[in-house]
Amino acid sequence: MPSQSGHAPGPNYPTISMQAPLWRSIAAFRFASLAYAGILLLVRQQYYAHWGWAWAVLAGMTAWTLASTIAYAVPARRTRQLLTADLLVTVLAVLSTALLQYPNAAHAGVMPITATWLAGPALAWAVVGGARAGAVAAVVIGACAVFLRHQPLTRTYQSTALDGPVILLMAAVLVGYISTLTTRAERTLQRATEIEAASRERERLARSIHDSVLQVLAMVQRRGAEAGGAAAEIGRLAGQQEAALRALITADGHVRPPAGELDLSLLLAREASASVSVITPAEPVLLAERAAQETTAAVREALDNVRRHCGDAAQAWVLVDDEVSCVSITVRDDGPGIAPGRLAEAAAEGRLGVSHAIDGRIRDLGGSADIASTPGTGTEVRLRVPRAAQPAVRKS
Repeated sequence: MPSQSGHAPGPNYPTISMQAPLWRSIAAFRFASLAYAGILLLVRQQYYAHWGWAWAVLAGMTAWTLASTIAYAVPARRTRQLLTADLLVTVLAVLSTALLQYPNAAHAGVMPITATWLAGPALAWAVVGGARAGAVAAVVIGACAVFLRHQPLTRTYQSTALDGPVILLMAAVLVGYISTLTTRAERTLQRATEIEAASRERERLARSIHDSVLQVLAMVQRRGAEAGGAAAEIGRLAGQQEAALRALITADGHVRPPAGELDLSLLLAREASASVSVITPAEPVLLAERAAQETTAAVREALDNVRRHCGDAAQAWVLVDDEVSCVSITVRDDGPGIAPGRLAEAAAEGRLGVSHAIDGRIRDLGGSADIASTPGTGTEVRLRVPRAAQPAVRKS
């Protein structure tokens, strides 16, 4: 029987139990039913052949109600053994009616000695195991109640013998369904609590890192650039680590995108370094998984071209703009620019970095890639990727 008793949270988070009201309600129901059974036993003495022994059974029911209520109060004790024992005690109490009441009383439909107390185990099984487990317990108890009538099966359907068991079955299924919903809600609430606590801790660490590590790395980068020589290389490496650490802090706070999509901002943030600035919108820029990966590869190729042709001292900027129907990415640098006709010459020489790795990738997504450059003013690569990317039709 699968357990629906709740979610075990991590040690740093408070336990959130949404099933506790159900258990309190079951406990109140069992004690109220116990009192009702005592009242019926007191006013219906004429139906019992062994009225004194009936009070002994009622005393046993009282003792078991106290013991089971205390046991069910602790989630770890809601085991299969306890549930089985609860069901067995109730079945024995119900069947004892056949020995204590006059046969004609049970045949006439007088309540068993347990009265409504017999519903307790079915409700407990439903809370722990769900609707299916509750239905099993309800069927077992209901079958015992029908057995006390001593009626043939052909007459059982025409009498009121099934009324109580059917009501018990419906109640157990309903409580089981509610228990399953509360378990799911409990897990969702617990997860939200953990995420909130983790987010606060992440923000605290981010502030601490910003006030210490990032400032030190920025200072090393600045002082290294001022000193020049070997110190400049150390400053450049410190700047790269600063950018990578900033990207890591930012990425850790992103919400997981839907299945089949990726956040382009998160992918491009990993390209940030001391010489590359990545500017993205505050909200995630979602693209289909293939489109996001291909676009990232095209941007990476453009940045590689900056490093190869402009040197390590060149600065590059990646700007992402979400235009709803499409996504626009601009890669700019402050290098020497590209001479007129140089791209066509490179393609003729078999150097296809721009035509294939950048332009080809974007056009395969149904987008466009434009390159603008003037000698002495740097280069600008503008990529436009449609939101619903369609493969481009290649001309033969």
